[in-house]
Amino acid sequence: MRFDQHTVVLLVRPPDAPELPPEALDRLQNAHLAHQAGLVEQGLVLAAGPFVDADDERLRGFMVLSISPDEARELYANDPAVRAGRLAVQVMSWMVPEGILRFESVPVPRSMLEAAAGD
Repeated sequence: MRFDQHTVVLLVRPPDAPELPPEALDRLQNAHLAHQAGLVEQGLVLAAGPFVDADDERLRGFMVLSISPDEARELYANDPAVRAGRLAVQVMSWMVPEGILRFESVPVPRSMLEAAAGD
């Protein structure tokens, strides 16, 4: 059997994440979403989204990328939320039977306002 290999990035809230005022958190979240949207627009992200109702509240988001794990580590080191210490990154390779997954190109929100609009 042949396999496809993808890079998976988990975003995790570290135990020592700094506390920030609500306005700063909003700005940081918008910067994080803009960073993520930029990676999608470059064709590097195959799928991405936040976790909700997770058993482990530290787990914040999941991405599947079309690049190597080392490239993913470098890109996510530049994520504003990672640089600010609000998120940490766990990177791994994920192997699935060849052709089992298909990814469609869809727009992603660049800000919390766009995400809330639901369009």
